[in-house]
Amino acid sequence: MTLTIGVDVGGTKVAAGVVDADGEVLARTRRDTPADDVAKTRDVIVEVVSELAAGREIEAVGIGAAGWINADRSVVLFAPNIAWRDEPIRDYVSSAVNLPVIVENDGNVAAWAEFRHGAGRHADESMVMLTIGTGVGGGIILGGELLRGAHGIAAELGHFLSVPEGHLCGCGRLGCIEQYASGNALVRFARAGARQAPVRAARLLELAGGEVEAITGPMVTSAARDGDPISGEAFAQIGHWLGLGLADLVQILDPQVLVVGGGVVEAGDLLMGPTRRTFTEALAQRGRLPVAEIRSAEMGNTAGMIGAADLARRR
Repeated sequence: MTLTIGVDVGGTKVAAGVVDADGEVLARTRRDTPADDVAKTRDVIVEVVSELAAGREIEAVGIGAAGWINADRSVVLFAPNIAWRDEPIRDYVSSAVNLPVIVENDGNVAAWAEFRHGAGRHADESMVMLTIGTGVGGGIILGGELLRGAHGIAAELGHFLSVPEGHLCGCGRLGCIEQYASGNALVRFARAGARQAPVRAARLLELAGGEVEAITGPMVTSAARDGDPISGEAFAQIGHWLGLGLADLVQILDPQVLVVGGGVVEAGDLLMGPTRRTFTEALAQRGRLPVAEIRSAEMGNTAGMIGAADLARRR
């Protein structure tokens, strides 16, 4: 049985696991990410790989990193939450652990995990995944392969235009879908609603101790489940924009399946209900033409390590 190690590197944690060919995680470990220290972050990756490789026959290592990766999957060109700038992480880790290493964008590895072992496993050719967390990410599989683009940085799905001249995005553009369909957008919509109609946000404000600025995403989810109108409307708003975005992706790519993942999808039908309704309405004029099904992601917080490990196996 061939074993590979997948490492999921985020701004707050480094999670790693030993993964078999069926996508099963056989062992795992995690560390905090010293995100402001390039050398320490590299060494934490080496540490977790060395720990998991001890006493096991490991074929290769895959690293999923939140950032832009170059075309040959070796250098992190830029990472917004880690102090990596043109960082040759593949060669450093490979030399330290004496194993082949590939580096891939975190949205791509999550999408690949869902395509191979999760919500998209019954698709044999194409899938698009949007991850809805603090921001919006994702990945595109066409012809059974990840779409990386000419420079390795394709599928930045959080940054296509949603609202012309809309909210300023962290990428520098105005109106990206990340500003309307993310966890941050959910909180912004809920806070605005609570300011305008505090009576209708009674449960939400109760959870926030009466302070609008103290409202968080988990509070919005909890209040919406308790029937808080403002919280439910905040989910309806991000679901609306997400549904429109998915409809646009269908028109452009016509995938077999659409997968929605990330932390916000744990809210279930609060998000997926309005998303599917808007998606269906937006594509109503397609008539009898086939349309991809929208599915919720299944791999949860193991997607990063499983996807990275599987891509390392296929290197």
